[in-house]
Amino acid sequence: MSKYYYATYKLTADNLKKAADSLAIGQSVGNPSMRSEFETPELWRDHACVYEILDENSTGGIVKVGFPVANIDFETDGLAHILVQTLGGQMDIDIIKGCRLLDLEFPDEWKWPGPKFGLSGMKKYCGVPDNQPLFGGITKPKVGLSPEKHFDLVKMLIDGGCNFIKEDEILSGAKHCLMEKRIELVMNYIAKTSAKLFYCVSIHSNPLELYKRARLVHSLGGNGIHVNFHCGLGVYSDIRNMDLPILMHFQKSGDKVLTCESHRYGIDEKLLYKLASLSGCDTLHCGMLGGYMNSDEEKTRDIVNTLASQNSVPALSCGMKPSLVKTILDKLGHANWMANVGGALTGHKSGTLAGTKAMKQAVTFNYGKEYDESVEQWG
Repeated sequence: MSKYYYATYKLTADNLKKAADSLAIGQSVGNPSMRSEFETPELWRDHACVYEILDENSTGGIVKVGFPVANIDFETDGLAHILVQTLGGQMDIDIIKGCRLLDLEFPDEWKWPGPKFGLSGMKKYCGVPDNQPLFGGITKPKVGLSPEKHFDLVKMLIDGGCNFIKEDEILSGAKHCLMEKRIELVMNYIAKTSAKLFYCVSIHSNPLELYKRARLVHSLGGNGIHVNFHCGLGVYSDIRNMDLPILMHFQKSGDKVLTCESHRYGIDEKLLYKLASLSGCDTLHCGMLGGYMNSDEEKTRDIVNTLASQNSVPALSCGMKPSLVKTILDKLGHANWMANVGGALTGHKSGTLAGTKAMKQAVTFNYGKEYDESVEQWG
């Protein structure tokens, strides 16, 4: 049985050892600056963090901290309490001027749910060959449509050949487009056409309502849900542990409040995706190459490869268009990812169906007039 799980930090501090001491003590047994009469040697032995300084420089360094497994019940406390322990009170200690959580390593005996379908399951269900990326569509306009008009839009994405469709995260429980009605319309059409795709319903809400909505999607025949990280990182494993046969999409929009490297405190972007994947997310929006969000190429390649190795689907989005598919394939060197597209579908000069066909032609390398029109329109 493992005694510790491990967190690796980049700390900014004038005195790295004192900062590491304060973190280890403050995030386990007590107050970094004073002792309590109840802090016995046995308590320290069994419940205090341990640490190792891996690298030190004039501004701080890298520290690896062991958190006692005895201090957490993984089965019931879950990721929420892991983050309380590893990303908590050290932010309030003045001598720690910056703290970035770089990685977490967990005992083998901690069993995470992992993706329900994942990369292999999605490609098999949708009939996508290994040399082709998955094709995802995003509903635009985001809000304002009635359920019937929303269905008219989604129908074109289905008919055009999407393997995956997600409602934009801005839509959730709005009264003008009731969730129950739009699920019914879309899933009835999918059943009628026998189309092989996943339709992810945007269910963003507070946890109790979120769980109700996940069950609602399943009860109405839905096979996918879309959950933004603002709903709470602990909700993903809870939903997955319901054991519903639905695909779960992790939406990163807004994650820079946690991951931006210019902030003094935060969490590494790659670790955020690792936690979401372990918690049961099948598809994860993890950046973009060449779009209006042009992520760092080396880092994005690393994240894409890591997620694919965990059998999760790395989704590239935010400015995706047909002409970028071949470029991204060349940069990544494989097709273990999903091209997620919104504006380039609905903004095509010949209409949404033509835009969807153009993107389908791009991911299948079977180019036609719709693809040619998209290149003429957007380059």
